[in-house]
Amino acid sequence: MAIDPAPVDWASARRASYQLRQTFRYEYPQPIRDLSHRLIVIPPERFGDQRRLSHNVSVALHGARLENSSDRFGNVIVDVFAPRVSDAIEFVAEVSVERQASQPNRLPDGWLADEYLLEPSRLTEADDRILRAADDLFEAAEWGLPLADRINDWVYQSMTYRHGVTGVRTTAAEALALGAGVCQDYAHVMLALCRASGLPSRYVSGHLLGQGGTHAWVEVVLPANDGTGDAIAHAFDPTHASRGGIAYVTVAVGADYSDVAPTSGTYLSGARGRLIASKRVSLTEIE
Repeated sequence: MAIDPAPVDWASARRASYQLRQTFRYEYPQPIRDLSHRLIVIPPERFGDQRRLSHNVSVALHGARLENSSDRFGNVIVDVFAPRVSDAIEFVAEVSVERQASQPNRLPDGWLADEYLLEPSRLTEADDRILRAADDLFEAAEWGLPLADRINDWVYQSMTYRHGVTGVRTTAAEALALGAGVCQDYAHVMLALCRASGLPSRYVSGHLLGQGGTHAWVEVVLPANDGTGDAIAHAFDPTHASRGGIAYVTVAVGADYSDVAPTSGTYLSGARGRLIASKRVSLTEIE
């Protein structure tokens, strides 16, 4: 049974469980063939304080074949292949996860070998404005969490949330020049600033309880203060000027959105498909 999240005191919540259901239905005006589709909709078995309890992906099409794998970031990849689709194909993903607020997201020694944490990607390449802002922010705050907090606030104050003005190929520099975009753009701008400031960081795709679509935020990866060589990934949500929290469900991480797009693929046909997507995240337990 779903629990109403409105009265929950999230600041004192120690454990939460969620049930997630997503559907992606593609409809075509004429038959297509040789469909090769990729879904990134299932969280890894463990991700910091998040534990996957159960999951299932189904395809409403006779003859479709599913293959599971993982990418270089540790994300769960579901590849779907179908020789022919007459008019529609629908993917349904169901996931149950639990989060424990007391457990940090620890990355093992050797995490700096992931060069993408500091290197600009195609969507997070810094232009002159971003570089100037990074210099100013670097001078105004101590490297580490204070600098990440300052960048998080700066992005929130510099952007206006607006649908329809950006797309999945919009770069951080383009979004900042517009001064508007969606959560994906906020995350890209923060990543560009963090990497230009020498803060290792990565793009996070997932869900925020109460939000309609897939959400995006940033993890800043900093050395643990225990001499182990490990690191802690700290969540920041520039769309809401927050530090993330237990109400977030992580699905995948990467250098930018292009690494973690929930649904993508190719097929042979002159027809263009239409996507109908839906999502429901329910709070099922809270302590």
